[in-house]
Amino acid sequence: MSKIINGRLTGALAVSTAVLVGIAGSVTPASAAVSATPGSAGLGDRLYPLLGNGGYDVTNYNLRLNHPAKNPAQTVNGSVTISAVATQNLSRFNLDFAGNSVGSVYVNGKAATFSRSGEELVITPSAYLPKNKGFWVTVNNFTATPVSATGDAPEGFIATKDGTVLAGQPDTSHNLFPSNDHPRDKATYTISVTVPSGWRGVASGRHLKTTTAGGRTTSVYREAKPMASELAQIVAGDFVVYNRKAVGGVQIRDVVPRRLSSKLLAKAKVERAQLTYMTKKVGKYPFENYGSLVIDADLGFALETQTLSLYDTGLFGAPAYILNPIMVHELAHQWFGDSVAPKSWSDVWQNEGHATWYELLYAADTKTFKKYTGFANPDAYFKSVYQASDMLRAQYGPVARPKGSASVWDVFNPNVYAGGALVLYALKQKIGAKKFAKLEREWVSKYRGKSASTQDFIALASKVSGQNLKPFLTRWLYGKKTPAMPGHSSWKVSSASAASTAAAADTFIVPLRQHMADHH
Repeated sequence: MSKIINGRLTGALAVSTAVLVGIAGSVTPASAAVSATPGSAGLGDRLYPLLGNGGYDVTNYNLRLNHPAKNPAQTVNGSVTISAVATQNLSRFNLDFAGNSVGSVYVNGKAATFSRSGEELVITPSAYLPKNKGFWVTVNNFTATPVSATGDAPEGFIATKDGTVLAGQPDTSHNLFPSNDHPRDKATYTISVTVPSGWRGVASGRHLKTTTAGGRTTSVYREAKPMASELAQIVAGDFVVYNRKAVGGVQIRDVVPRRLSSKLLAKAKVERAQLTYMTKKVGKYPFENYGSLVIDADLGFALETQTLSLYDTGLFGAPAYILNPIMVHELAHQWFGDSVAPKSWSDVWQNEGHATWYELLYAADTKTFKKYTGFANPDAYFKSVYQASDMLRAQYGPVARPKGSASVWDVFNPNVYAGGALVLYALKQKIGAKKFAKLEREWVSKYRGKSASTQDFIALASKVSGQNLKPFLTRWLYGKKTPAMPGHSSWKVSSASAASTAAAADTFIVPLRQHMADHH
């Protein structure tokens, strides 16, 4: 994700009942003498305790959405079939859902009782679900209404002038559809979007087919690689899909409002060269396709929805020396954050620190660094971030332990972006450029399609470098004070009042983005 503060950018196919019954395995009458207990209402994430749910792991979503009319603000309806495996003898379980209503719920083909509790959909099957056995749950005729894409950084299911999109990071995809809405529980997806003829439905993953009948058009997409619910992208409206020449076998498609296509598509073409750039840096692209989705709105952020990064027209109106590095930021997320997801939201620096790192590297490699950041080179930039690091830690918490808050921007804060990139700079100084490059490649290879923790990163860094880096990285990632910078003994951390922290944050969240004020 990239963010704008005060004008500155910071950072399927239907599954047959027979097949599903086969997936479900055996069930035992609830009256049997078995100790079955409810799954937890949340995975206990330090920052989002009720996000996700315990007692099961999802393997696949078959999501079907229907947009009745050509009206972006309309209430939509849908159904979802979720295939999962119980991780305990499960008497009851929850899904995250903050939409309007639910019609009915079936578990293994049998009607289940359900209730709503805040953003939890509480489901009680007719028989308990045995540990380690597969089951499936279908939620029929749920409804959801989008929020307007105006205001202070809207999240979730969003209406624009041309249709709707999804911006679910970190905790609002379940505003649209029931899910286990935490990146720890990734799954594959088949997504069917039905719209009135003349509109277009698009989603994360590879396009399987489009059919039209009775004035309605249904497009089906399959994301065969594991995806966190917060990264799902679902578009419906008066959009066009533009397919570009593949890059190394990776299909490229861009999605833009039809009325703005001639203006926006030309600016997106750089993504082909950027995909080649990132592949050379960190290895094979982890998905089947990629592209850009641009909406006519003032989001206040860009977002790395899987295989289809989301931008607004304000950003796409910026000069290339601003837009292009930010596009690399979102592209880098496909490896760092999408393919390798955070195990908890405290690990979000792994996403944002890495994406900021490659954003800066790209600006340097394309000789636009000074124009983009205001600094002569990356060393000068990181020296400035280093000087402000104690202030950032005091205000926002250590890099890998951001302060909890009701505001999403306290989680996606300057210290996980610029501070996260600073940790990577320090690590490169410590282990050398060759081992650092090897670590980056091994990280996205070892944990491809998985969720990984900060401790996983520390362990792999130690293994690749041949050094015990736990003390070093623990200080950098969890310390309240900034450690000495390897190779730069003259660098000093500034001591300043809290009042100056905001100014520092505005500078280092990427001074690279100050120019955005001219475009919003």
